[in-house]
Amino acid sequence: MSDTSIPYALAGTQRQQDWRVITVVGIAHASSHFFQLLLPTLYIALNRQFGYDFVSLATLVTLFYLVSCIGQASSGFLVDRIGAVPVLKFGLACFVLAALLIASANSYWILVLAALIGGIGNAIFHPVDYYILNHRVSPQRLGHAFSAHGFTGNLGWALTPVFVTGLSSLFGWRVAVYAVAGLIALVLALVWGNAAYLRGTTASETNSNAEQSLASATILDTLKTLLSQSTLWGAFLFFAFATAAVAVVQNYTIPLLSQTYGVDELRAGTALSSYMLAAAGGMILGGFIASHNPRAELVVFISLVIAGIILAVLGTGWLSARWALVLVALAGLCSGVSSPSRDLLIRKATPKGATGTVYGLVYSGMDVGSSMSPLFFGLFIDAGWRQVPWFGAGLAYWVAAGLALYVAIVLRQRALK
Repeated sequence: MSDTSIPYALAGTQRQQDWRVITVVGIAHASSHFFQLLLPTLYIALNRQFGYDFVSLATLVTLFYLVSCIGQASSGFLVDRIGAVPVLKFGLACFVLAALLIASANSYWILVLAALIGGIGNAIFHPVDYYILNHRVSPQRLGHAFSAHGFTGNLGWALTPVFVTGLSSLFGWRVAVYAVAGLIALVLALVWGNAAYLRGTTASETNSNAEQSLASATILDTLKTLLSQSTLWGAFLFFAFATAAVAVVQNYTIPLLSQTYGVDELRAGTALSSYMLAAAGGMILGGFIASHNPRAELVVFISLVIAGIILAVLGTGWLSARWALVLVALAGLCSGVSSPSRDLLIRKATPKGATGTVYGLVYSGMDVGSSMSPLFFGLFIDAGWRQVPWFGAGLAYWVAAGLALYVAIVLRQRALK
């Protein structure tokens, strides 16, 4: 049975219900980002315990994201047909199982199995999260919902190293990972206890004929319908290019600041942290902007163009080290501001009855950008062209900005017909 067929729980005001949904979805999203950094945080511990080299350990992360990419593109179909809540419970249960396998692992193949199961769990979150937010939160609070969603994801990334390394130093890495399993189990219990709120329908939601037809169509027919829409291809490419730029910053900020500006590793690492924190703050600011600005594409375009300019300026090498550190944070702020308006723009491009499918397809562009960008720009760094990644990331942001305008223009033309 689809979630949309179950009446929305009546408890308190609509505002309270909205923020309850936003909070639960945000915590679940934070757990996905939290788990994404679990294996990288354990690299040193696993190397010491088993003697695995870092190529072998990095392969585990590659497998995790490969499964996540394939699963994200396909899990949206499942969300549209059986509802978001069962799929969300399944994804969290996969994380718990994967963490238990890692904590008890005594061979590399157990870690491989854990990475594959974790990737399956990670694959469901964007289709599930955006399905719930789009169907359960009042339209006037969607901008805030999307900004909170992005903020909690960044928060999850920030918490993993502190949680895992802190417990590892006190009790050992196995106890730390068992604690991760317990923590995610608590999130699963939270979702279970709030299932009525997550699967209800809002007063503004209607089940149109178009929605019913797509939701009940075969997977092949739905895919044919969606892939014929240029806006969705534009959205997929938008995420691929925008995430490629972010991947450059996440993977190469420390060596690039060191090689270009002579910044030591500690300060360069702090700069990367400032980028992530500024991006999180930008998401909150972007939520207010998105809630009061119907032209979402302009917010995305302006913020990403500015972010691209900042990265290109960093690539010139003309700045002092102090200004370079400041501009890295400013680039993160601009990137964060664009996120809620970006999500609202994708919502406009989503046909009724295909919310999970569309978000699964277009957000798989993130995995494409994340997987290809570090390898591509790493070749330039190895060749000694250390400024190219900055310029490439700036260009990727500009392309993404143009794609956002393209999607909005096509949607506007379609509405006029």
